Amino acid sequence: MAELKEKMENLISRINEANRAYYQEAREIMSNFEYDALYDELVKLENESGIVLAGSPTKKVGYEIVSELPKEAHPQPRLSLAKTKSVDELASFVGDKEGVLSWKLDGLTIVLTYENGELVKALTRGNGEIGEVVTANAKTFVNVPLTIPFKGHFAVRGEAVIHYSDFERMNAEIEDEEAKYKNPRNLCSGSVRQLNSEITAKRSVRFYVYELLEAIEQGNDEGQMSLFDTDNSEGKSVDFKNSRVNQLEFARKQGFGVVEYKVVTKDTMVETVAYFAEKIKTYDIPSDGLVLLYNDIAYGVSLGRTAKFPRHSIAFKWQDDTAKTVLREIEWSASRTGLINPVAIFDPVELEGTTVSRASVHNVSVMESLGLGIGDEISVYKANMIIPQIAENFTKSGNCRPPQVCPVCGGKTQIIEENDVKVLKCINPDCLAKKMKSLALFVSRDAMNIEGMSEATIEKLMEIGALHELSDFFKLKDYEFVIAGLEGFGEKSARNMIEAAEKARHTSAVRILYSLGIPGIGLAGAKLICKAFEGDFDKIKNATEEELTKIDKIGPVLAGDFVKFFAKPANVKTLDDILSEVVIEKEETSGDDSLSGKTFVITGSVTHFANRNEVKDLIESKGGKVTGSVTKNTDYLINNDITSGSSKNKTAKELGIPIITEEDFLKMIRG
Repeated sequence: MAELKEKMENLISRINEANRAYYQEAREIMSNFEYDALYDELVKLENESGIVLAGSPTKKVGYEIVSELPKEAHPQPRLSLAKTKSVDELASFVGDKEGVLSWKLDGLTIVLTYENGELVKALTRGNGEIGEVVTANAKTFVNVPLTIPFKGHFAVRGEAVIHYSDFERMNAEIEDEEAKYKNPRNLCSGSVRQLNSEITAKRSVRFYVYELLEAIEQGNDEGQMSLFDTDNSEGKSVDFKNSRVNQLEFARKQGFGVVEYKVVTKDTMVETVAYFAEKIKTYDIPSDGLVLLYNDIAYGVSLGRTAKFPRHSIAFKWQDDTAKTVLREIEWSASRTGLINPVAIFDPVELEGTTVSRASVHNVSVMESLGLGIGDEISVYKANMIIPQIAENFTKSGNCRPPQVCPVCGGKTQIIEENDVKVLKCINPDCLAKKMKSLALFVSRDAMNIEGMSEATIEKLMEIGALHELSDFFKLKDYEFVIAGLEGFGEKSARNMIEAAEKARHTSAVRILYSLGIPGIGLAGAKLICKAFEGDFDKIKNATEEELTKIDKIGPVLAGDFVKFFAKPANVKTLDDILSEVVIEKEETSGDDSLSGKTFVITGSVTHFANRNEVKDLIESKGGKVTGSVTKNTDYLINNDITSGSSKNKTAKELGIPIITEEDFLKMIRG
């Protein structure tokens, strides 16, 4: 069955790729003969197996938009599980019985219900008693079967998840660090609960069964207990020989992805847990532990439940690997919120296969409760096998004190209480650490263009004291050894970062002015001002409102904000410090204003340029303007796919705005 499903998934992927190329990109990647052969093979496999997977071109599911997700009660409360971190307790739990040990997946729990082989309902766990109906969204999951061979009443419970590889791929497509998704679980939860199922379809959500709830055969009136619930249902339940393993394998035959599991006894528990503990280091599906339940269904049901937990299963949380070490330093890390958090620096130790030497202490209260002092013997661990933490302090000398000045700006600090927790704050409103957007702008592509400098990286540079002001980006060589020792870095990545900063030293006046983040002055405004003052920063920083308003498209508000910016000595110093580190290269000017007064919008892929920004630069160099959306003020829409049904094309056609290709554009500027 696994081979059959994999073959079907491969066929669906290839056919859909061909459809996308043909209908959306006006190109063919296979012949009609090859396409028909693949399609016919998929139809044959679906007919033979009775399984139709989500995304199959033979049965397209229309997207649905709703104003809210309907709520519905579960037939029985969906309880959480009792937890342990002890392998011995797992062995004791299973006793002389046979158990089923599987991943505890970290996503969103969903119950899928099928009638007569068709998916009719998907219900989230919700609060355990009432869930949300997400049927339309579930039909877009990558691996959910829309139809199954079993033609009775069928229900399974499983976990909707987003694989780490898909999560990283989606994040890699997002340039804005603040807009990146935080973790796969949150992204999955938000994706499953979308009001527009088309959005869900783009998120690569997958579903893995870990419980078969009901499988009641069609056309039989004999009352039988359903598989998992204690209420009676009409019809006869499929006989699984009292085995949960048989249930899971039956679900697999229906076309479902099934959570990986192992059959265990008390004698094989240690080695089986060790297998999962080793595999999780590279496992692509988010998991926060294991689940153990009895293979004997009747025995498990006979145990009943407590007020909070069922007695037929138990969750296992990973036992954290700990190591003893010596605390060498407390480093104070300023954040964009103004909080200054303590970070413990200790002698390197091996944890979960990696070397760690730093751990967050979170806040002043935690530091005081641990009694931390330099030279103390401490034990450290990785929470959930990921995040380094201090477990215990054996010495408790308590000689660490919060600093009285901010490690970034040197301003005064203050200890305050927030929700009964002591935290340290920088009270300087102009502290660089609070200006992450300014820092991110400074290194961005249109500004100083320092490659590989994400917000996460910038925060790490602030943590080690490498960034106090913008010009410090050009002094990173002094911290090369320290950067190489940061978690996630190494000698090569540290060297690449420094080389990127060195390359960025050779820049233009426009980039420098734009990088300062002057209110209201975008890239176009920076170009206008630099052109008016010929890139002379002595003139630029001393410009008057009267001089600025004489520049086309610079009004009194922008001029006022510009003058106020340079009225602050700190801003003038920031500019002077940057100028002392860079080499301003003279930009070639063609004197060609042939596109003056013309407004363009660029969309779709380009072939004659490296990217759309190059087209934009060319237009602006010739006096034209580029905007992001098509309006009545747009003169031309540049799109190589003139016949596409994109929203920009539709708007342009409605407004009578010419749609031109790159070739048309190049002919225009060549005359």
